[in-house]
Amino acid sequence: MRTTFRAATLLLACALSGAVAAQDEEGFHGYLRAGFGGSSTGGPQSCYSLGGNTLKYRLGNECDAYTKFGYTKQVAQADDVTFFATLWLAAYSPHSDFDGARTEINKAYVEARGLPFLNGGTAWIGKRDYLWSDIHMLDLWYVIPTYNSTGAGFDRIPAGPGKFSYAVFKDNDHNIASRTTGAVVDTSAAMRHNFVYQDLPVNPGGSLNAIATLVQAQGGPGRHGGWQMTVFHKQYGVAGGVNTAVLQYGVGPGTGVGPGADEGVALFGPSGSTMLGHDVSEMRAFDYLWIQPRPDFGMSFVVLMQRDKSNAQGSSTWASIGARPLFGLGRYVKLQFEFGTDRLTDPAGGPASRLTKFTVAPTISAGPGLWSRPELRAFVTYGKWNGAATPLVNAANGSGPVYGTRTSGLSSGIQVEAFF
Repeated sequence: MRTTFRAATLLLACALSGAVAAQDEEGFHGYLRAGFGGSSTGGPQSCYSLGGNTLKYRLGNECDAYTKFGYTKQVAQADDVTFFATLWLAAYSPHSDFDGARTEINKAYVEARGLPFLNGGTAWIGKRDYLWSDIHMLDLWYVIPTYNSTGAGFDRIPAGPGKFSYAVFKDNDHNIASRTTGAVVDTSAAMRHNFVYQDLPVNPGGSLNAIATLVQAQGGPGRHGGWQMTVFHKQYGVAGGVNTAVLQYGVGPGTGVGPGADEGVALFGPSGSTMLGHDVSEMRAFDYLWIQPRPDFGMSFVVLMQRDKSNAQGSSTWASIGARPLFGLGRYVKLQFEFGTDRLTDPAGGPASRLTKFTVAPTISAGPGLWSRPELRAFVTYGKWNGAATPLVNAANGSGPVYGTRTSGLSSGIQVEAFF
C-alpha cells in the first residue's frame, strides 16, 4: 500500500513539475485557484512580497484568482502515427472575483506523435506550454514560454543516451509607445529558438537536462538579440520525492525582463525587451526539494539566489529560503505550514530589504499527501519586514499601500486550489 502510494505521488508530481517538452494527456484537464480574506488593516486580504524581480511564497499569500482548462483529443490515427489537438482557455483576475478577468487562449496546437522519420519523436505547430517547469511553492516558472507566442518544433527525438528537441517561436509584439510621440520605446518582438537535450542519465535515479535559447530581435535599429542557458539535474527517489538543482544565465532579452514578462518578473523562456543590451544579465541558482517519506507527512523546500545586473540600474541580489511542511491528520484533513524569508539588496547601495512570512493552513483535501488535490484551505498569514522593504511591500500589495509606515501585518481567509 505504501509503495503504491509513493509511486502514484511521484508520477503525479512529475507531471505537475512540468517535464521538459511534456505532452498533454488525452481528456479534460485544468487548474483553479480562488479565495478571499481580510487583513489587519481592516480591508481586503493583503499579500506580502518585495515585488520587482522577486516572487512571493504562495500558501495563504495569494490575493488573485486564476483558472485554466481545456481538452486534448486524438483526432486521427495513421499506422503508428497519432495526431492530437489541444485547446485550453485561461482567466486571470488580480482580485478575488473573476468578474472582469483577463481571458486568453492558453493552448491551441496540433501534434503528430510517433513519427518514424523522427525515430518515434513528435512534430507540432501552435501555442503551448513548452518547457513548463516550476517551483510550486513560489509559483516561479523557471523555464516557460510566453503565452503570446505561436511556435513549431520537434520533440523528444532519441539522440544517443538522451533526447533532443527543437522549437522556434514568434514572440508577438509587446509594444510600449510614447504618449507624446507615439514612437515605440519598448518591445519584445523577436524570433526565439529553443534547443533542448534532456533525460541524460548521469547517476542512478538522476538525469541532466540542458536548454539553450537564442533570441533574434525584430523591429529595426536599436533592438538587440540575446541568449539564455539553463542546466538542471533531477534526482528521483529522494525520501519518496524529487530534488532539482538548477543553474540559469541570460543576457539582454534572454533575461526575460521587459514588456513580455508576466507582471514584471524575469522569466527564463520568453523573450524580454529587445531594447536591452548585453550589459543586462541575470544569473539564478537554486535547489528545490520535495519529499514524501510517509503518506501522512510531506515537505517542499527551496533555497535560491538570483543576481540582476545592468549598466543603467546597477546590480541587486535576491536571496530566498523557504519550506512548506504538512501533516496528515486524517484521510481528508491535513495541517500545512509555510515559512519563507527574502533578502533583496539595493542597487543604489542602500540597506537591503528583508521580508519574512509565516502561514498556518488547516486543509480539507482529497488525501493527506503533499500533491493531493483539490485542497480547501483556511489560513492565517503573518508578514514582517524591515523599514527598507516598506515601500516595496506597499507597492507590491494588490490592495494598495495599506500598511503605510508599518512593518508587519496579519491576513486570513480561505482558498481552493485544484489541478485535474
